[in-house]
Amino acid sequence: MYNDYAPAFSTVGFDEVFSAVLRRVYVWMTLGLLVTAGTAAFVSVSPLFQFLAGQPLIFLVLMLAEIGLVMGLSWGINRLSPATATLMFFLYAVLNGLTFSVLFVVYTLGSVAHTFLATAVLFGVMSILGYTTKMDLSKMGSFLFMGLIGLIVASLVNMFWTNTTLGWIVTFFGILLFLGLTFYDTQRIKRMTASALEQGDENVQARMGILGALSLYLDFINLFLFILRLGGRRR
Repeated sequence: MYNDYAPAFSTVGFDEVFSAVLRRVYVWMTLGLLVTAGTAAFVSVSPLFQFLAGQPLIFLVLMLAEIGLVMGLSWGINRLSPATATLMFFLYAVLNGLTFSVLFVVYTLGSVAHTFLATAVLFGVMSILGYTTKMDLSKMGSFLFMGLIGLIVASLVNMFWTNTTLGWIVTFFGILLFLGLTFYDTQRIKRMTASALEQGDENVQARMGILGALSLYLDFINLFLFILRLGGRRR
């Protein structure tokens, strides 16, 4: 399995490094999710929520800032210091919490909690499969990317068309897509770790820990949102 990714290293040596990277990935991802959830819960019961709700333009600015942070982290991870990358990741988690505060107002707390647990189980299963599979999933990337573009386009169309059938199709497709991305991204972290080692990156654990956490964090958040849309109970 390892030889498919980085034949220049010993299997034992790579496995040790990758295990360390994966531990960092899940720790940072979990902390990011906690920051997002804590921020969303706090804002939803504070006067700040009423201010944000009364200023739709602010939500747009926040979403644009989130996109900018994701792009900055993804494209600049090899040039950013680990401390800067970590700061940007947690800033992104806070901004997500601000925009997600509406979920605690629209959906019941029990529904949000149950959806989170269901998402965690599905995410965990797909991530374990991505870690243990011997299949080369690199060819899946282009198909998943095209699926993501299609999902974005369909979601934008349905924002104006508001067709119930299309809405359900988008929801089910979104769940399947982000399950697939979780499967794919877990193995992609392994490939990228091997490539970084081959290039002699001394900060491979720190860099891949943050970049991997960002990828899986995004997969988890989007999977959670689509499952919540499917089965969440509104207030």
